[in-house]
Amino acid sequence: MSVSDQVTSPIQICVIYHSSYGHTAKVAQYIAQGAAQAGAEAHLISVAAVQWELLDQADIIVMGCPTYMGSLTAALKQFMEDSSKRWLARAWQGKMAAGFTNGGGLSGDKLAVLQQINLFAMQHGMLWAGLPFMPTGRSPQDINRMSSFLGLMTQSDNASVEVTPPEGDLETARKFGAYLVRLKAKNSVSI
Repeated sequence: MSVSDQVTSPIQICVIYHSSYGHTAKVAQYIAQGAAQAGAEAHLISVAAVQWELLDQADIIVMGCPTYMGSLTAALKQFMEDSSKRWLARAWQGKMAAGFTNGGGLSGDKLAVLQQINLFAMQHGMLWAGLPFMPTGRSPQDINRMSSFLGLMTQSDNASVEVTPPEGDLETARKFGAYLVRLKAKNSVSI
């Protein structure tokens, strides 16, 4: 079979998240939108209705939740614990992983949440992709305004999901989704 005879299917990306008030779900939607714009088949999955088969088939799994008291939400932690059979079988080993979190504070110890998601991915033998974008400033319109590199950090004011997170955070999320797809495509090899 020649290279030209090979059929390539689109990259599969799953964005699995927990969101109590809709702000984190909005960030997840923008990540998936960016991935789809880059040519991937993107799936949004709430931890309230986990679709294990989609996660098992995914090339990239992006996980996120709000930062509550400097930690993961109980719902995302439950998802992690429920994945133990896949951990034992090494079912996700070699898949690309990334993380994101949203919170009310500019810091709020969001880094701790990304570290917890990162450690979970490493336990599964996944390959971690961070956020590569240099901060462009600190205003709500700027890219990566929180200067995060381990994963995506966004911030929501205590307001309706229609007005927050700000546009710069959402654009960072969109760019992050597209970046993950391009990174996966660049690093895909066939054996």
